[in-house]
Amino acid sequence: MTGDPPVVLGWARSAVAPVAGAFAHLAVHELGAPIVQALLARSGVPASAVDGLVCGNALAAGGNPARMIGLAAGLPDRTPAYSIDTQCCSGLDAVAMGAGMIATGQAQFVIAGGAEAWTRAPIRQHRPRSPAEAPVAYERPAFAPDPKRDPELVQAAARYAAQAQITRVAQDTFALESHAKALAARPRMAAEIVPIGDTLHDNYARQLSAKQAARMPVEAASNDLAGSAADPQATAVSRLSISPKADGAAFVLLASRQACTAWGLRPLLRWRGSLAMGGPPEMPLLAATQAAEALLARHDLASSALWGAELHEAFAVQALAFRGALQLPPERMNRGGGGLARGHPIGASGAVSLVRLLADMALDAPAGALGLVAIAAAGGLGSAALVEKL
Repeated sequence: MTGDPPVVLGWARSAVAPVAGAFAHLAVHELGAPIVQALLARSGVPASAVDGLVCGNALAAGGNPARMIGLAAGLPDRTPAYSIDTQCCSGLDAVAMGAGMIATGQAQFVIAGGAEAWTRAPIRQHRPRSPAEAPVAYERPAFAPDPKRDPELVQAAARYAAQAQITRVAQDTFALESHAKALAARPRMAAEIVPIGDTLHDNYARQLSAKQAARMPVEAASNDLAGSAADPQATAVSRLSISPKADGAAFVLLASRQACTAWGLRPLLRWRGSLAMGGPPEMPLLAATQAAEALLARHDLASSALWGAELHEAFAVQALAFRGALQLPPERMNRGGGGLARGHPIGASGAVSLVRLLADMALDAPAGALGLVAIAAAGGLGSAALVEKL
């Protein structure tokens, strides 16, 4: 055990493109490999120095996407590769695993992040139990063994909105702000994005008015207040307030202090720590808040100590709950918009949020500043990480 916190030498990501959009023809390794190659080229670290690649992925249905990406990117055959599936938390959990490899002395350089080619995900079927049965196709797997504890995610979001009385107007207003932030930040985000084909930037963000938002269809509504006469539509979850399905990839290059000294490299940020935890599967969107609060408590920090925070906002109601719980000013959270304006490439989303935080901190944060990234996953899982500007 070295006990030496890893440093972050570089970061890169693809644009995030809606399903069936710009990356529709790409397999997961074809999406992830260019990001790994660009990350190494930008950092000046040769592929031969990489001691491992860790990749989060939720939809490749087996195999080892990390190994495919490593080989496609030109990493040596000897380089081990680990694929992580904690659904939406996968990309951030992969980076945490990479940091652990360095902190325990198993590696000097690790590439970690996530990649998801949702458009090219395999068609899934339940295998027949007998010759008389036919295979049954399914869209999503179970995330809890008890069906009563495994609601559809959008229905869980609507239930929480009703319980917390977070109105549709508040949710849609937050979503509009996310889109506006993303459009305004597009020029500064160009440096972190590796062009793939003609796709140079996230292409989902749009200029929308409140009137247009009000016409968006409702995806779920819930009156969860027993005996209440409240209108379920008042707290309904609209299509605008849900992060859309997407393809994308993001990776960071982690290193030990000793490796940086030996190679003459100067890191800009360091990994302070991370935490993954579980919560009630009935309300998975709260797991990001729970992980973030537990991580801050572990480091004896108040949220006021944070220079900024990135939450992958799967739902606007989730982001409003997170921001309220941590008492974050709007300008300190998701500076360049979030998942509502980008999309949700499941296994890559946490890594994309991390890249966004690192890029903003490298440009604008003072030395010693702290940043937090958090994400929740189906099944009631949450992950959070702290980084520091050197």
